[in-house]
Amino acid sequence: MSPNTADSTPFDPAVYDHVRPADGAGDSDGDAETDGAVEPGVYRVVGTRAECVTLLQVGDADGWRVNTGHVVIVDRDALDGFGPADNPDGNRPAGDAVSNFLGDFVWQVRAFAGRLRANPLAATVALALVVVGHQGDRVLDVPGSWLTAVYFLGVFGVVYLGARGG
Repeated sequence: MSPNTADSTPFDPAVYDHVRPADGAGDSDGDAETDGAVEPGVYRVVGTRAECVTLLQVGDADGWRVNTGHVVIVDRDALDGFGPADNPDGNRPAGDAVSNFLGDFVWQVRAFAGRLRANPLAATVALALVVVGHQGDRVLDVPGSWLTAVYFLGVFGVVYLGARGG
């Protein structure tokens, strides 16, 4: 009987499943990077073979997301000490997510403005094209399609300069 059958392994995780070791469970196969028992935490299955499963630690013992890079290889025989776990990627409070987004947004705007200031002449020309394309119909007697083209040329110039810095 193969080790992957339900009779020999009560818990058979697939790649991207999340598991959590029970207390004292998960003795590893003795590789240099996996000596001893598996640390408490949440692990994502990143590889499966007939005789073992490769796990990446993605959460701490409380289920919060961590980026450890800690990889362990667990024998299939030791998987009976593991159980399913929730994906830690989705457990951040909404307030933290909004706060992180706003903080990141402020830094992104500052970086964008800094890249525009790095090349002031090109940024001024691009911004002037945006203004002329948007407000030109009030003072210029040109077809609207031309103003639209000028406007988008200016927008693309601002975006390029802000993203690349010139």
